[in-house]
Amino acid sequence: MNLENISSPGVYINEVNGFPNVVSPVATSVPAFVGYTPQATYEGKSYLNLANKITSFAEFQAIYCFPDQPASADPVKQYDPQYYLVEEAAMPTKGDFLNINGTYYSVVPDPNTIYYLYNSIQLFYQNGGGDAYIVSVGSYSTPSNNPMVPGEQIVNPNVKLNELTNGISLLKHESEPTMYICPEATLLSTADNGTLMQVMLLQCAEMQTAISIFDVIGGRDPDPLLYMQDIQLFRENTGTNGLDYGAAYYPFIGTTIVQNSDIDYTNLFGGDLTQLESLLNPPANPNAVVEQILNNIQSPTGNPLSVSQNNNALLNASPTYALIIEHVLAQVNILPTSGGMAGVITTIDNQSGVWEAPANTSIVGAVTLPIRLTEAQQGDLNIDAVSGKSINAIRFFNGLGILVWGARTLDGNSQDWRYISVRRTMTYLEQSCKLAAQAYVFQPNDKNTWEAVIAMISSFLTGVWKQGGLQGSSPAEAFSVACGLGTTMTSEDLLNGFMRVTIKVAVVRPAEFIVITFEQQQAVSSS
Repeated sequence: MNLENISSPGVYINEVNGFPNVVSPVATSVPAFVGYTPQATYEGKSYLNLANKITSFAEFQAIYCFPDQPASADPVKQYDPQYYLVEEAAMPTKGDFLNINGTYYSVVPDPNTIYYLYNSIQLFYQNGGGDAYIVSVGSYSTPSNNPMVPGEQIVNPNVKLNELTNGISLLKHESEPTMYICPEATLLSTADNGTLMQVMLLQCAEMQTAISIFDVIGGRDPDPLLYMQDIQLFRENTGTNGLDYGAAYYPFIGTTIVQNSDIDYTNLFGGDLTQLESLLNPPANPNAVVEQILNNIQSPTGNPLSVSQNNNALLNASPTYALIIEHVLAQVNILPTSGGMAGVITTIDNQSGVWEAPANTSIVGAVTLPIRLTEAQQGDLNIDAVSGKSINAIRFFNGLGILVWGARTLDGNSQDWRYISVRRTMTYLEQSCKLAAQAYVFQPNDKNTWEAVIAMISSFLTGVWKQGGLQGSSPAEAFSVACGLGTTMTSEDLLNGFMRVTIKVAVVRPAEFIVITFEQQQAVSSS
């Protein structure tokens, strides 16, 4: 109330704010997943090519998954990959294979049926995920009904570069996501994958609100001797822009996301039972029980059995069938690491803070690795003198299991932005202070406003320091905030309407290399 405007007798109340404005911390762990979903419709509304926020896996299922069947029927498969057994003249040197009756068979998929987003979302929530954005750029396309060439990388022609880049561009209107993830990016050709990664990095650098988490093509089935060729190709394809806003993980991980009940004979040979019968009931070694089960499947009579019941019957009747399902299940469970890392980062942020490095921790659900990197092998991934593009390794340690053993961005040669936790902490501080400062837009650009801004930001940074997010034995050593004429602004700045605030922070960095020095000393007499 302006007391000068009072013109009549009476009692007036003049309220004075007792507390200054405060900085409200922004969310730090909100991934945005861009890719292909089973469907994208809920209550008649299409969620295709729309950045939609969800808070649980149940919400993802309601919007992006096929509706459930009646209880008496087999559950609807949300992901239905097709696999083939391709006969080989000799034991394969690459890829998964099995030996049936003395003949080698490579286990390979129909590439048109391979997608990663659905299982990556499950992996995210299994590792403690919370809020997330989903951008569905399409649903699953029809199978090709042909296996891919054994030993080659999986390239799904139905995964389109333009659809994924359009999905990424939709996130330009969303400031809340802090991680961009495209699980199906590795299903693109290497050239298209490189273009997508560069688009993601450039957008992250422009928005300054998120990092991109990448997987490496070749990480699904690495060659134990030539895997560095995949690493080198990845480094060449990521470009040079926005590297501090990107992080990559290698290799893929073998998980337990897909269960035994999710894979059955309908996932083999495109549903062609004649090809399956030639393996389970060969003329040289007939199996009458298997023959009867397959006949019942193809020509059901009376009250037919469900798919799961027939599948269980085959598992009990044929060890060969059980072996095939075991190998296919293992292949389906090999997933990109990015979805799991989004969950790991969320958990660490919630438990410790964004300044805690997302490393030296396990990924829930990860049980195998397609390659076990040694310390020496990881050295070439972690440090590259030419490009500086660090690749974070997922490694197995005896007695500990599978651990995330890297915490670097792609900008490994930068002293400022080498570590993921530093990049994410600075983004957290910058965005929190930026949003809080909006309250002072159009306020008088004078000493009172400057001191209010300094006090507000200093209070926020003091809280971060107390939580362990900044270094120093006192707030004065941890940060400094300056705003004023002659320190951060000139008279010309005032005339042009600029208020400049300078913030310096001592961000905590991870102890990546711990060196313990041992030295022998001469024994001395106790007397």
